[in-house]
Amino acid sequence: MNGMTKAQQTTATPTRTSLLASVDARTQLAGTNRLEMLLFTLGIGSSGIRETYGINVFKVREVLRTPQITAAPDMPSSVKGVVSLRGVIIPVIDLAEHCGVTKSQNPQILIITEYNRSMQGFLVEAVDTILRLDWEQMRTPPGALASSERQGLIVAIAEVAEKLILMLDVEKVLVDVLGDASARELDLIESVSSPRAAEMMITYADDSSIARKIVGATIHKLGFQSVAAINGKEAWEALQGMAEKATADRVRLAERMPLLITDVEMPQMDGYVLTKKVRADPRFEGVRVLMFSSLSSVNTHLGETVGIDAYIPKLNPNELAAAIKKYLPEFV
Repeated sequence: MNGMTKAQQTTATPTRTSLLASVDARTQLAGTNRLEMLLFTLGIGSSGIRETYGINVFKVREVLRTPQITAAPDMPSSVKGVVSLRGVIIPVIDLAEHCGVTKSQNPQILIITEYNRSMQGFLVEAVDTILRLDWEQMRTPPGALASSERQGLIVAIAEVAEKLILMLDVEKVLVDVLGDASARELDLIESVSSPRAAEMMITYADDSSIARKIVGATIHKLGFQSVAAINGKEAWEALQGMAEKATADRVRLAERMPLLITDVEMPQMDGYVLTKKVRADPRFEGVRVLMFSSLSSVNTHLGETVGIDAYIPKLNPNELAAAIKKYLPEFV
């Protein structure tokens, strides 16, 4: 990959040892608006070419040759069964089948990931390399890539050395394939008691469409209003507009918008950088910040450093609702 500027290949190869040995170094990328992605292919896409996909290395636990898969009954067609890995039973999802990609061969590689307190395996055609780049290079996909043909599965894209990299909305894949338990949890959430809640605005930022849906539904079930953003940059622009309006009206922004909920990983601006900007601006004094993350091993120390009030695991409406009530006690 010659000609890279912001992005560069690492010297690691995609094996369990190399992926996990430098986890401390990768953790330190958080807060710098940078990430590392494991690149992989699935087959021939609808464009007629072999497309390159990416997944954040920090969510990858292991990459291995596909082991023996045990069939499981009553599963969607893209779930090929389960594997046992050191005593843990892991569902195996054929990404090519789920994404509508034509396979030229049976998938040879299994990527083990950890999302939302669970492990899952993704069958892929081949892995390529590990790429380091800035979140600013990741862009919201154009309409064609976000169309029903792709089932809304592409959450961000980047062009590096004349290669287009597609970042999957893995959270949506998991909900599509394994089901969504959030609806049952939302039914159990009770609205806050203060009538003032209906006048309060909660802002939330997440690049995953399914996460935004769950966060928005939780906020509304509690009785608050909300503003949604698809990444940290969009959220920051919206927050600046709110701050300017509050200043013009001679009121504290926290009296109108007391809480920000942000994802960690987002195109253009991640949640750490967004939080640092909020904490550096005196107009946001008193605004609480919750980080809603699918990472099972998030950098909590860095979160405390930039001013995060709490981490909330995805995709759990009950825990999110409890955190909102905890950090906005005046409305409970």
